[in-house]
Amino acid sequence: MKILLVLDVYDKTMNGITTSARRLKCELEKRGHEVRVCARGEEMPEKYLFRNFKFPIFDKLVRSQGFVFAIPDSELMDKAVTWSDIVLFMMPFPLEKCAVKSCKRNNVPYIGAFHVQPENILFSVHLGNCKILIDFLYALARSYIFKHCSIIHCPSNMIANQLKDHKYKSELRVISNGVDPMFHYTRREKDEEFKGKYLIVMSGRLSGEKRQDLLIDAVMKSKHANEIQLLLAGDGPKREEYQKKGAKLPNPIKMKFFQRPDLLDLFAQTDLYVHASDAEIEGMSCMEAFASGLVPVISDSPRSATSQFALDERSLFKAGDSQDLANKIDWWLEHPEEREAMGKKYAEFAVEKYGLESVVTQMEDLFREVIAGKSVQA
Repeated sequence: MKILLVLDVYDKTMNGITTSARRLKCELEKRGHEVRVCARGEEMPEKYLFRNFKFPIFDKLVRSQGFVFAIPDSELMDKAVTWSDIVLFMMPFPLEKCAVKSCKRNNVPYIGAFHVQPENILFSVHLGNCKILIDFLYALARSYIFKHCSIIHCPSNMIANQLKDHKYKSELRVISNGVDPMFHYTRREKDEEFKGKYLIVMSGRLSGEKRQDLLIDAVMKSKHANEIQLLLAGDGPKREEYQKKGAKLPNPIKMKFFQRPDLLDLFAQTDLYVHASDAEIEGMSCMEAFASGLVPVISDSPRSATSQFALDERSLFKAGDSQDLANKIDWWLEHPEEREAMGKKYAEFAVEKYGLESVVTQMEDLFREVIAGKSVQA
């Protein structure tokens, strides 16, 4: 198949959507498919390069989230679309709307994918809990682009249910983004800087909805605060704020952006992984952690799909409750044998349920079904 992926940002690896797209492209190519990309950013083979759009007033804020919009170009999009057998658009912005119009114009089948939660946008302006605005953005995305899709790919049941609740009429196909096989059970002796301490890690973008602030508060309240080294693996607009807040811990916080091979090495030394997000469509960083053999402690927020990964209640804490999180952290730190045993179970669970090979096969089947005309575009 000739498969076209459309998404504004393809170069930034701190973005989960970008990571999913790059990995999907790589895996599909291994299976003999041709995959090209429509995006802005750097020139590269098999990429149709669109110009950057500078967002008035909010450009700095948008870029701090690791994002840059692309300017639609109908002529260039037609060139990309007419090359392809099928188009998958992964964001709900003007570039993707341009792709939908081109697909209709040229009679090329396409699939939408829902990867951007309204909360991802609203938490950036401190409005992530405003239900009226959340509902408005769901409705806007539906009327702007997703009403034109007969099928929408959803990475989790949680987001599929959200779309149903917000009156999306398309067929919703739940297929996980999967976990990269490079993340597998790995343990090793700690580096010198972590020896004699409990190393707790949270990985992901440093932004409001991820709630790293809650984790810092929980470590402060832990009975083992003097023995804990907290490390936030990521970057984002909240970096400076969390650096100041985390400096008050008995062992000052560490923050660093890790490339994926280095992240695996970090996980191999880590004692406990925490995922505190209030809003998450799936939670790739959490998947990578438990696939590496770490027990996760996850927020039970109803707007986060990540809670689906918890194998029992010991891996869940009450959303927004730093004391409950501290209690769960303390229990796991005080039970190392159970932590080790469950870490192995989590690694096995990752392979069985979220292995990339199975995920890519499901996406292939979906592409073939749409190409064969079994699903008529809206």
